[in-house]
Amino acid sequence: MEEGGSFGFNRKRAEGRDKDDGPRKELSLKKRPRTNPVSTIAYVQILGTGMDTQDTSPSVLLFFDNQRFIFNAGEGLQRFCTEHKVKLSKIDCIFLSRVCSETAGGLPGLLLTLAGIGEKGMSIKVCGPSDLTYLVDAMKSFVPHAATVHTESFGPAPGSDATSNPDLLKDPIVLVDDDVVKISAIILSPPGRSDEGDKRDSLPQVNGCHSSETPGDISVVYVCELPELKGKFHPERAMQKGIKPGPEYRELQLGKSVFSNGLNIMVHPSDVMDPSTPGPVVLLVDCPTRSHLKQLLDTKLLQHFYSDSSVQEDPKSVSCVIHLSPASIVSIPEYQSWMKRFGSSQHIIAGHHPKNVEIPILYSSARIAARLNYLCPQFFPASGFWSLKQAFQLGQSNIFPSEGTNMLGETVTADNLLKFILRPRDKIGLDKSCVLNQLTFSEVIGELHSDIPEIVDVATRVCKIWDGAGQTEDGRSSMQEEPWLDENTIPSCLDNIKRDDLEIVFLGTGSSQPSKYRNVSAIHINLFGKGGFLFDCGEGTLGQMKRRYGVEGADRVVKSLRCIWISHIHADHHSGLARILTQRRDLLKKVPHEPMLVIGPRQLKRYLNAYERLEDLDMQFLDCRHTTESSWEAFQAVEDEVGGENEQPCESSNSSVAQLANFSLCTKGAPMQSCWKKPNSPPDLTTAFPSMRITRKMLGEMGMDELISFPVVHCPQAFGVSLKASQRLNADGKLIEGWKVVYSGDTRPCPELTMASKGATVLIHEATFEDAMVDEAIAKNHSTTGEAIQMGAAAGAYRVILTHFSQRYPKIPVFDECHMHKTCIAFDLMGVNLADLHLLPKVLPYLKLLFRNDMIMDESEDVEDFVDSSFALDS
Repeated sequence: MEEGGSFGFNRKRAEGRDKDDGPRKELSLKKRPRTNPVSTIAYVQILGTGMDTQDTSPSVLLFFDNQRFIFNAGEGLQRFCTEHKVKLSKIDCIFLSRVCSETAGGLPGLLLTLAGIGEKGMSIKVCGPSDLTYLVDAMKSFVPHAATVHTESFGPAPGSDATSNPDLLKDPIVLVDDDVVKISAIILSPPGRSDEGDKRDSLPQVNGCHSSETPGDISVVYVCELPELKGKFHPERAMQKGIKPGPEYRELQLGKSVFSNGLNIMVHPSDVMDPSTPGPVVLLVDCPTRSHLKQLLDTKLLQHFYSDSSVQEDPKSVSCVIHLSPASIVSIPEYQSWMKRFGSSQHIIAGHHPKNVEIPILYSSARIAARLNYLCPQFFPASGFWSLKQAFQLGQSNIFPSEGTNMLGETVTADNLLKFILRPRDKIGLDKSCVLNQLTFSEVIGELHSDIPEIVDVATRVCKIWDGAGQTEDGRSSMQEEPWLDENTIPSCLDNIKRDDLEIVFLGTGSSQPSKYRNVSAIHINLFGKGGFLFDCGEGTLGQMKRRYGVEGADRVVKSLRCIWISHIHADHHSGLARILTQRRDLLKKVPHEPMLVIGPRQLKRYLNAYERLEDLDMQFLDCRHTTESSWEAFQAVEDEVGGENEQPCESSNSSVAQLANFSLCTKGAPMQSCWKKPNSPPDLTTAFPSMRITRKMLGEMGMDELISFPVVHCPQAFGVSLKASQRLNADGKLIEGWKVVYSGDTRPCPELTMASKGATVLIHEATFEDAMVDEAIAKNHSTTGEAIQMGAAAGAYRVILTHFSQRYPKIPVFDECHMHKTCIAFDLMGVNLADLHLLPKVLPYLKLLFRNDMIMDESEDVEDFVDSSFALDS
């Protein structure tokens, strides 16, 4: 631990040298004991990530006593499993039906979480079609020790046409074959197809490409076959055949014939054993487009499983078919005719289906959101889930007229945590004992009234804050216990502010990894008709948008985004980025638009460049270093010299343009330069000039004066950001300064943040630890709640909103009352309108009441609380 300036910080971590000490961490795969398939418990279960918000592909768990497999790992998988106590540390392998942000968006965070468990860490194997290579290459940009991520890809080489190599489609590809299960893959890689009538049909679909030359096109049908159960062995029958107890008994039980010397005959297993029971078979089908459907219908690799098949050799009966295909594909008559071919098999429709939007997957966070909405609907609006009326209308276009037994055999739409039992054999079939019930607002509020009876009166008092009625007869605040609440005067930048000027929406307020109550970092800066920004974009950001704004409302928000700004390379701040970008790409596919502007540290560009080999992200990148105050000054000097909006700078030994290539963030004695200065790393503004010009134009169109990134103390290339609105006229026609929002990112207190926050209207500051854990805060280069509050006071910020809390504080962090007249705590889905900013601290005492019965605890039973050390860049 080293000191820097007047504050403490971990210099090694700031310089990226904290991982250099000690040997390289090698994560080995689990070794499972042999299992008797007769006695094992086995089932498949729907882990319906995204089914209430329609943003990710559901996952499917294949469970055995000593082995676990998961199919697909979309964003939110960790959070869902934490909520429902599914131990991901027990998983042996993850299989991907496609490689894209929809099916694999949760994979980086999951691998990082497992790598941080205990002292040695853990690893799992990941299998998927050949496009998996691109995803692994991209993850190496930020996943530490990426070489220890065990992967197996199969199928045609990325970008090739599988039909040109028939051998690849000749037989299923066996991936697992042991005592309890055989898992095989059947590849669906359609040849080139036309755009018309063949678009990505899922809700939403990630791959908008329509060429077999484009990665991400390959889809997989997985076949899971459990071994047959041998019939009962009857010793008395063996003795009648002249076989004495001994090795011959074992041979017969293994299915081998033996010779009876006593009777001079061959004795076959069928002579002494009951008939074997065929093992159950489960198919997982992901057929994303009509072109994939054509190949699915044509493949001969499934003929052994059709009840109407003429294949005589080794026919197999399928117990259950889980359809991950989108509803628009499943409803096609050809698809339903194909389903008939499995006879009486149980069909589970697990693709996005409107009935599930009524039931929140994350009960704990939904319950907290409902309580907060009851107490203060102005800051905590009602959930944005589709209304029951909308869900009912969508249900009219149901895939099937009714569930249950029909012309397709047994067909049900998947509920979250629905099981299909495979072993023991006498219980084979659907098990709904774990299925979630609908959580209603009235139920949650009934519980609240029971837990805190005085909450009814408190909610009434909070409402009076907005109508000005929260005063006593002599005009003083009714909250006598908090006399400091009326100390502030409203700054001039808020004079005559309108409700459609700015709203700050906290989509994720936790650190490190998603938890039951808090998702990881993301803040929506909503400028309403002018568009919006995202400050950081952790895993699950799209799902949080849909919970906050509704499914259709979130689509409008994504389309209106003008810029996504990422503070640093730790995965809890950017692993939801690809999902947002691909969603926007698909929503604007037929609309003229500019690529999304992404501003972030240079390491992020390496990740995005690698990922774009897999999916088109429809974006342009600008390094945070090109948006510092010094960079903008250099840019403006060149603009003044060059002149003309369409003119480009050129090299000239006598002009300021010639200095751009040598311009460095670390010039002019920048106070924090020693924390990350590396050789050959100065930003070259000559290459960034067009993007900077686009950024400046965008800011002007949005009514912004500046967007300035500034270095902070956390890890290499970590930044905070300041966003300032343009000057405007107040009600008296006087020109006044625009508002200013500052976001700290992850940091220790530092001079750069203090300077950037001078006169801020709102300072959004990370507060990972409580004040008693200052040593831990220094070790991880984070801030305590007290330090964050003091930073706001030193900078003269009008309001300070604390966020990025350690997940050891599951509901509300620990804080003292110092300077609380300016401060509030952020919660997931909280929205702060600039017009309500002066009222923000008045709500805090009531929030404390709402959580008075909650104890501080580490809620995670599956992973240790390691803050975000596992998310560190391997630099």
